[in-house]
Order: sequence, then structure tokens, then C-alpha cells
Amino acid sequence: MDRREFLKVTGAGALTLFLSGCGINAVSGNKKAGAAAAQSAEAKPGGVSQGKKLKIVVLCGSPHRNGTSALLADKFIEGAKASGHEVFRFNAAFEDIHPCQGCDACGMNGPCVIKDAIEEKLIHQLVDCDMVALVTPLYYYGFSAQLKTVIDRFYSRTGSIHRKKSMLMATAWNSANITFNSLQEHYDTLVRYMEWQDVGRVLGYGCGSRSAIEGSEFPEQAVAIGKNL
Repeated sequence: MDRREFLKVTGAGALTLFLSGCGINAVSGNKKAGAAAAQSAEAKPGGVSQGKKLKIVVLCGSPHRNGTSALLADKFIEGAKASGHEVFRFNAAFEDIHPCQGCDACGMNGPCVIKDAIEEKLIHQLVDCDMVALVTPLYYYGFSAQLKTVIDRFYSRTGSIHRKKSMLMATAWNSANITFNSLQEHYDTLVRYMEWQDVGRVLGYGCGSRSAIEGSEFPEQAVAIGKNL
């Protein structure tokens, strides 16, 4: 089954977790089945990193410090650090950031004329990193505005942020089978354009509250991706 067919089978209440090269591949319609699938998966630690320490930038788009997507970020970072990887976290909603003005003064190779946290704190981390993790609550079937602002500002260093590894983690109230379709299409297109290698995704269906996600298998899956990079 290719990846497009794999994503089509994701249904109500489902978890999609795809780790290319890591040997973990789980789809579930309930918590028990999801845990069993993850435990039975043939995890291959170091499959993505090939045993090397990665520099990872985690871009978080939630305006809630203790929200559902923030928990996925926490857990992924926990797993990645446990395996010796270096992580830089950027919480877009709590930084001074501004949207791209389309002025093209950067020539796609910097510097950006906007001297905010993206330019001063984040962009060089992105240039130097091996992997980018995009973490967002689902807002009107797409990335949050905070995270989309950061993504648009990739423009100032487009070439230098190409050819990274990447992953997507997202949460939503909805559990319908269309819930993450638009977000995944956007992410997949971004991956193709940036020539990234998609190494995993956790899509938290039916996670409208902290208690809901804490009672699900999604945090465990985020830890698993981090540990098995």
C-alpha cells in the first residue's frame, strides 16, 4: 500500500502514524487497537537519523501553552531528547512575529527586513537543523495562523531550508474522516516543494480537550516517533 492509499483508510477516531524508515505504521479506530498496533510494529531506532544526533526544530502554532497540540510537542521532544537528539522549540503564539510582506528584499536568501523573533531567534536554527516538526491545532481545516505566519517567512531562506527531514503533528475536535484532509494536502505539497523527507505524523482526532488527548494513544505515539528517529 502506498502512502496515498494509506492515508485514505484513516477514518473516524483514527490515528495516523507513518514513520518512513522507522518501521512503525499504525492506524486505529480505538485506543486499545492503536496501542496493540504500535506495540506490534517493528520499530527500528536510528532508521531516520542513521544513528547520528539530529538537530530538530519544533515549530508550535498553538496559543494554548497547555493545549492538546502542545502536549504532542512535549511528548515528541521527550522522546527525541531521550535518544540524544538536540531540540529547539519555537512557540509562535508567544513570540513577536509578523507576516511576510512580499517585498522580496531578501531575494529568498536573507536577510529579512522584518527584525522580529523569526529573523532574530528562529531562522538560523531552521537553516542549521536536520529536521523540522510542524505542530498545530486544526483551525478551519488548516494550520493555525501563528504557524502559517512562520511557514510563510521560510521564503527569506527558501533554499537553505530545503532538503530537511520533517513531520506533522496536529489535533482537532472533529473525528470525521475528512478532518485532516486539507491540512495533509497542504503539508504534503510543502514537503514536495521544500524537498523534505516526511518521517512521520500524528493526527489527533477527537482531541478537543486536554483530558481527551491525555486519555488517548496519541501522546504515546509522539514519544515513539521521537525515540525512534
